[in-house]
Amino acid sequence: MQERSSVRELASRLRSEINRYSPGEKLPSSRALVERFRVSPVTVSRALAQLAAEGLVVTRPGAGAYRTEPRAAAPTVGDTAWQEVALSAEAAAELVPRSVDASGVLHSLAAPPAGVVEFNGGYLHPGLQPERAMGAALSRAGRRPGVWARPPVEGVPELREWFARGIGGAITAADVLITAGGQSALTTALRALAPPGAPVLVESPTYPGMLAIARAAGLRPVPVPVDADGMKPDLLADAFRASGARLVVCQPLFQNPTGAVLAPERRREVLHIAREAGAFVVEDDFVRRLAHEDAGPLPAPLVAEDPDGVVVHVSSLTKATSPSFRVSALAARGPVLERLRAIQVVDTFFVPRPLQEAALELVGSPAWPRHLRAVAAELKHRRDTMTAALGLHLPELAPAHIPSGGYHLWTRLPDGTDEPSLVAGALRAGVAVTPGRPYFSAEPPAAHLRLSFASVAGAGEIVEGVRRLRAACDEVFGPREDETHGHALGDPRGRYPW
Repeated sequence: MQERSSVRELASRLRSEINRYSPGEKLPSSRALVERFRVSPVTVSRALAQLAAEGLVVTRPGAGAYRTEPRAAAPTVGDTAWQEVALSAEAAAELVPRSVDASGVLHSLAAPPAGVVEFNGGYLHPGLQPERAMGAALSRAGRRPGVWARPPVEGVPELREWFARGIGGAITAADVLITAGGQSALTTALRALAPPGAPVLVESPTYPGMLAIARAAGLRPVPVPVDADGMKPDLLADAFRASGARLVVCQPLFQNPTGAVLAPERRREVLHIAREAGAFVVEDDFVRRLAHEDAGPLPAPLVAEDPDGVVVHVSSLTKATSPSFRVSALAARGPVLERLRAIQVVDTFFVPRPLQEAALELVGSPAWPRHLRAVAAELKHRRDTMTAALGLHLPELAPAHIPSGGYHLWTRLPDGTDEPSLVAGALRAGVAVTPGRPYFSAEPPAAHLRLSFASVAGAGEIVEGVRRLRAACDEVFGPREDETHGHALGDPRGRYPW
């Protein structure tokens, strides 16, 4: 993190001085910049690369960096207003409009401003990512013979075998397709299993990225409520009967956002209900590798207990590594596998072989189990820190369920809370949180927040973020009730809804 900050700072300094040089004039040497700014040669190299990407300088190997010619005036922008009519006319002809609201996804992908505590992230903090192990794996993979050759469209056989062993049951390498991240795998699965206009049953609440995929494919998400034991089988059966759906998407392990684990008796019921309906189950097993230290033995994937080919399984390495390490797997048995394969080939051809080979190097190295153990211990510590901080500073937001896996807590806000106002107030107070509304495919029963503890630097930042969230609540709702005097401080009308 310090290195990245130094690169940004040096690039900013050089950018502000670029007008001192004439077009084509050479900038000071890398050695001179190292001595002047007291930074490392790597920092200088990366800062110059950033300026080169911006078109401000050009670097010549062995010669140095030179200021580029001034940019030509920007071309006149045409009138794109016609697109509004064209896109609206297209949507009017569709059974289910495919316009997509990506706000829920962007909340977890957006990097907050400097100094803001990141409770909205969906990935491990760089300090938790196995950066050194990934770098070493990529370096070793780059030396493998044929690493730049075209891979099999289904994926490198050894990597397919590794995923198959991890899934278990009757799944073999022949049942596995390598895909470019879980989002890509889910997109392939939904496009393969339901035609445009069809209903798809989804957990409620559920991952906004999956809802966006469904709507982009022209599908109609139908909610099935979730409690602490996962999807409710009786309501799942009702939803199948009412909608005529032939597809349900679920996260049986550490569900996003609730953290629920599908109870053992419900696992059998879900599979039986889907089989009776002639429907597929898409199992998004997205955080199996982010179980906490106290999780205990994990249940097998649903697909491992499915002899009839009902389940299409999605598994990914991304959450346990880095958002840029986009390697995942689709597993299925029966004729559906060929349809999945065909759609993936049309969409992406294949996952780049160097990345697949790097994945093989990573998961086969001694660093991999060490990394998973370290992450399991750290996530438990962070979860406990956030839970304790909420209990101390914001007991009204204490989550009803404390998960033993994943990277966030899901908390219901008090009745009457204006969710957007609180999210905006939190950002003003210096903490970014994820609103609950995008997690519901229909009207939500209440306002919620999802609070991530994986994207921050450490436990100290978690405590500070909760303190800032407390300040945001006081700003939005007015001061808390004084426990001694029984009235809202500074507000005799008691506007505070908690």
